[in-house]
Formats: sequence, C-alpha cells, structure tokens
Amino acid sequence: MKKLYIIPIFVPHLGCPNDCIFCNQKSISGQKKNMTKEEARNIIEDYLKSIKNEDAQIEIAFFGGSFTAIEKEKQEELLEVAYEYIKAGKVESIRISTRPDCIDKETLKRLKNYKVKTIELGVQSANDYILKRANRGHTFEDVKKASKLIKRYGFQLGHQMMVGLPESTKIDEINTAKALIKLRPKMVRIYPVLVVKNTKLEKEYENGEYQPLPLAQAVETCKELVSMFVKKKIEVIRVGLQNTDEITSPEEKNSEVVAGPYHPAFRQLVESGLWYDAIVAKIKKLNVKVKEVEVTVNPVDSNNVIGHKKENVIKLKDTYDVDLVLKQDENIKPGKSKIEITKTYHDFLEE
Repeated sequence: MKKLYIIPIFVPHLGCPNDCIFCNQKSISGQKKNMTKEEARNIIEDYLKSIKNEDAQIEIAFFGGSFTAIEKEKQEELLEVAYEYIKAGKVESIRISTRPDCIDKETLKRLKNYKVKTIELGVQSANDYILKRANRGHTFEDVKKASKLIKRYGFQLGHQMMVGLPESTKIDEINTAKALIKLRPKMVRIYPVLVVKNTKLEKEYENGEYQPLPLAQAVETCKELVSMFVKKKIEVIRVGLQNTDEITSPEEKNSEVVAGPYHPAFRQLVESGLWYDAIVAKIKKLNVKVKEVEVTVNPVDSNNVIGHKKENVIKLKDTYDVDLVLKQDENIKPGKSKIEITKTYHDFLEE
C-alpha cells in the first residue's frame, strides 16, 4: 500500500461568510497572508522536493477558510495550479475543505473538472441550537443535503466535528457522531475546542461566559467518539488540532491558544486510553488475580499500548498491580491485538 503524503495549502478565511465564535483561521493555520497561485506553486514544489519515496501517493489539500465560498475565479486559479501537477503525473489527487451551505451542483461539476477527489465538510455539531450559538450560519439540514450531493457526484466525503462548543454536552456530541454515521462519510476529524486569541470565544472566556473542557474530559469524550466511528469502519484521520508554532501550550510565549484541552499528543492520549480500557476489560473478565498481562500488537500500535510517557504501564501497575509486557507482530493488523494473561498471583506465589 502506497504511503499518502499531503501537501497542505492554507487559504485562511478566504470566502468565509461567517465569523464562527471559535475561529481565527490565520492563527489556526499559521498562515498570515492570503494565498496566491505563485505561492501555491512554490509550496507544492518545496514539498515535492522533500518527498523521496518513489511509490508515494501525493495529494494537494486546500485547507482553512471555505474553499467553495471563494469567488469562482480564485477557486479556479488555485485549482488550475494543482491540476497541472495531476496532468504531469506528479500528484494523484486534490482535497478541499468547505462549508455545507457552500455546496451545489454547479460547484461540484467545477470541482470534478479539476479532478478533486475528496470534499470535507465543517459540520461541528448536529444540534441546530449549538450551531447558531457558535455563529456557524448553517443548519444540520444543510449538512445532510451537501453530504448526499457530494456522494452522488462521486466524491469521497469527509466530516469535521467539534467537542466542547458553547452549551454543547457529551450527549450532544454523541448524537452528532450518530448523525454523521448515518450519512456514511469515508473519514472524520474530531477537534476539541481551544480558546484562540482574537475570537469571540476568547471574550466569552474572559467574561466567564464560557468554560473550556478539562483535558481529561475532552479525552474521555473523544475516546467514545473514536470508538463509535471505528466500529462503523469510518476512518478517523485526525483527533485534535495540528501542533504548530502558534497552536501550542498556552504557557508558550508565542502561543495563540488562551485556554482549553491542548496537548501536543492529544490523539495518543485518546488511543492509549482505548487500549488501556481494552486491557482492563480483559483482566476483569477473569475470576483470578492477574499479575502479568502480555499484549501483542502490530508495531505501529506499540507506543499507544504503552501510553504517553508510559502512562498505561504505570497506571496498570499503580491501580491493579499488573505488569504489562508488550510484544510486536507485523502479522497482526493495525488496531487489532492479542491479549493474554501470562501470570496470575497464584503463579507468582508458587514461584
């Protein structure tokens, strides 16, 4: 299977008709100026030079803002640059992200002409009250219509949702995941809400009107959401914002993050938590006192089984007095495992 390389081109806030309460695209993307076709070409060339893998699958992705809300001429200007590399055989596909109320048949036909393969929709919530509270400017009905139209035209559909929006509860977020699953996207991204500088949410936070989720609560909610999507074979391609010079710990001098459940390895916390729960569930099924558990996984899952800074190893020892032994086996599929109880306290005492 070819390794996928993404060439990200940010078009921050171009075309976006709303100032969402949580959004400062120029901070989130690290892009301080609007994108030109010359700049886009330079970015693509730089990335292509750095990709040494001859069997690479390369995709150009237009992120940030709302791509299909940009004036038609600007869309075509940027798409034309990307399309040149597809025609030259240097790039395989194009991906865009946009708003659900900026999708129609004419737009989709235009994207088809430039060989766009994937369209990601910023959904954020399935609850219309929460969407209005966040000043999204669209309803969930817009999400349903756009999703069905995108799939009908043969594009791969992606969804992006948020955890911890103002007045949103864990039940709301579970219900959003259920609603998205019904629409059958190929992939999803899950973003815990961070309070970013120069946003309306920052003002609410400073006034005591908004309280961001604690890190542990955000992780627990995301664990449940990831589990729901994985069970339905929907790929979770990101959990948490990309760590950048601007999106980093609020304690860092140049951070644009004011508050919220930021962690540089947020996804690892979520996936490690899921592995920990699976190991504990196996232990609890046995009517014996377990001393040692052996977990065999694909090498790509090893770090998550151990946990961030060996958190799972330490927690199993402290909570259950169980030693965790990790083994790797490339024949086991990623995400799968073989969990065996290798030593009980009866064995330990006999020794």
